[in-house]
Amino acid sequence: MFSRILVPTDFSEPSDMALEHARVLATKFGSTLHLLHVLDVSHMNMSFGTEVFTSEAPDLETRSYEDAKANLTSRATPADRARFDVTTEIVKGLTAKSITEAAEARHMDLIVMGTHGRGGVAHLLIGSVAETVVRTAPCPVLTVRDARERVEVPAVARAAF
Repeated sequence: MFSRILVPTDFSEPSDMALEHARVLATKFGSTLHLLHVLDVSHMNMSFGTEVFTSEAPDLETRSYEDAKANLTSRATPADRARFDVTTEIVKGLTAKSITEAAEARHMDLIVMGTHGRGGVAHLLIGSVAETVVRTAPCPVLTVRDARERVEVPAVARAAF
């Protein structure tokens, strides 16, 4: 059913939980896993004025790439690589768009990704990468939220169901 699973990661706990879910699905369906990290370099090229010191964008970009490479390597264990034929990739671009483009270009059957579950003002200001991916992906998307951040439904509301 799902032979190729894309797992975008920002190296957060929800992303790590999504990878765990993807491993379970890959075991069940005999799928391959493709781990993807997007370097959103749009903020790296900003200038804040002449009186503010910022590091050179190429240096920051190089460090970000090297950090991402190390993080991907640590998440794709040798056992995973053998069992799930894991591949890893780092791309530059806008996060949601890069994820959906990668899914389409690599003919992925499923995207499994973490979500931070922001709501209210944070969601309004920051937006949701997961929400955008769900709306624009060329394949099904499974979002995984960190269970510890789950909002408890009041007992009164639960009784109504």
